[in-house]
Amino acid sequence: MTKGYIHSTESFGSVDGPGVRFVVFMQGCKMRCKYCHNPDTWDFGEGKEVTADEILTQATRYKSYWGTKGGITISGGEPLLQLDFLLELSRKAHAQGINVVIDTAGKPFTRTEPFFSKFNELLKYISLIMLDLKHIDTKDHKELTGVGNENILDMANYLSKIGFPIWIRHVLVPGITDDDLSLHKLHNFIRTLNNVQRVEILPYHSLGKLKYDEMGIPYPLEGVPSPSVESIENAKRILHITDYTGFIQP
Repeated sequence: MTKGYIHSTESFGSVDGPGVRFVVFMQGCKMRCKYCHNPDTWDFGEGKEVTADEILTQATRYKSYWGTKGGITISGGEPLLQLDFLLELSRKAHAQGINVVIDTAGKPFTRTEPFFSKFNELLKYISLIMLDLKHIDTKDHKELTGVGNENILDMANYLSKIGFPIWIRHVLVPGITDDDLSLHKLHNFIRTLNNVQRVEILPYHSLGKLKYDEMGIPYPLEGVPSPSVESIENAKRILHITDYTGFIQP
């Protein structure tokens, strides 16, 4: 039995995929996004050790609230760093008729083995991937997150090739991800994909700063404001949000 390490769970997630969802926040992430509001999920030595059965027992207590669209979302941290646990949890959930969504930044993706085979096996048991595209430009992505984005874009292309459904999420940060050039490049990339069901803009906020202060970590975006309504509307226009099936209003 494979065990996983989680940070926490949320019983009634309403912005983590279709419908009402039970959200599992996995522990551990190698990216260091400047706007991350959960720095307490970074370290791999932290978190609670759980089994897939324990998560399913906890989640199914709320099944009556899910309706026809809801289910379980596995988020992070970065869930793909615990791929064996994801496989077991998703396989068992699928056997119970529970739909599973993975919310990932895609950085662990590789076409090398054993990851690639396990990733393809995972796709058999989940219904959707929510892919967080931090920045479309490789250099700016590295400046923002500490890592490049080549394999992340490769993951998006691969999922498009096989027709696996995705939602794309993009955090709008003033002065970093909200310029017209970057947004147009992002739109042009999205238009090359044939599997995008939805595009969401997530306005940056500094609510996570308290956690940085508590952990004694300097907050990287000190003084950066949330985007204005005009900036959000501009991003919606450039990304042609209305071309997709929906938009979660910030």
